[in-house]
Amino acid sequence: MVDFTPVKVFYEADTYKYALGKELLAKYREQGVETVEIASHNNIPELRAEPNEAFARLKKYLVLGVRKSLRFIPNEKTSDYLVPYTSSGCPAMCLYCYLVCNYFQCAYLRVFVNREQMMDKIIRTAQQSPKELVFEIGSNSDLVMENTVTGNLSWTIERFKNCRNGILTFPTKFHMVDEFLNLPHRGRVTVRMSVNPEYVVKHIEFGTSSLEKRIEALQKLHEAGYAVGLLIAPVVLLDGWEKMYEELLRHLADALPPDLKRGLKIEVILMTYGPTHKAINEAAFPGAVSLYDPQIMKPGGMRKYRYAKDTAEAAKDFLYGRITQVLSESEIAYIC
Repeated sequence: MVDFTPVKVFYEADTYKYALGKELLAKYREQGVETVEIASHNNIPELRAEPNEAFARLKKYLVLGVRKSLRFIPNEKTSDYLVPYTSSGCPAMCLYCYLVCNYFQCAYLRVFVNREQMMDKIIRTAQQSPKELVFEIGSNSDLVMENTVTGNLSWTIERFKNCRNGILTFPTKFHMVDEFLNLPHRGRVTVRMSVNPEYVVKHIEFGTSSLEKRIEALQKLHEAGYAVGLLIAPVVLLDGWEKMYEELLRHLADALPPDLKRGLKIEVILMTYGPTHKAINEAAFPGAVSLYDPQIMKPGGMRKYRYAKDTAEAAKDFLYGRITQVLSESEIAYIC
């Protein structure tokens, strides 16, 4: 699903107050897509009433609204702040997606059309800071995927290029980067490519780009002067996982050029799962890989299962050892 055209668009009335909202509604109406006015992007009764079996169908919808909360959340990993930005949800259907815990069946793509307000706050916060700040703008959606619908990522890079004291960063599982490769980003944008073994991509990360296309996109971004990073995330401990991740690391070591690997920051995140995922996946994808393993997973708070402590520590030790050996030129930012 790397080419997304919604089958139906839901929109708040205030969408018309913003240029992007008017543009998107006009585009999809011209294409003959049904549009439905709603009271709130946070509560669409007819969609909330849908059963879990409808999850894949709901992912074909697009919701347009105005983001109300612009509160920045302090972060201690690869950024100073997690920033609410231009979208939440995604058309892809990764079986472990953490957004499902927040939105349940309604983890479809929601686009917030008041992008000027969001960008103004980021720039103002950066320019008032005595030190450089890093803003994570992609924690609630995949901005590369969203860009194919809205052009928002290209718009963002163009407008942020002259910002003092600011860096934008976001992760992606998609390869559609050509549109913004030649923009004058001035080194103020970091793109972190999320990778997994090909088996996980094909059987668990439904609707995302292939591993090979992600690697090619990472190389293109590096050649275009973007700062890049790598996420091995989430690590899924299926039978034979050690062999799968060993092969992934060796493939990355062979495929990536030396200057890209040198100093490349790698984030490693073990999968969390939950009863909500389990219920939706069993109903919507009955033949899919089962990710819940009661032998090695335990309740971990926030309606989630986590790998048991001994299992998780052994996996972290294995991955740390293999990364430091196979991708020795790179740097592990964290493993969690």
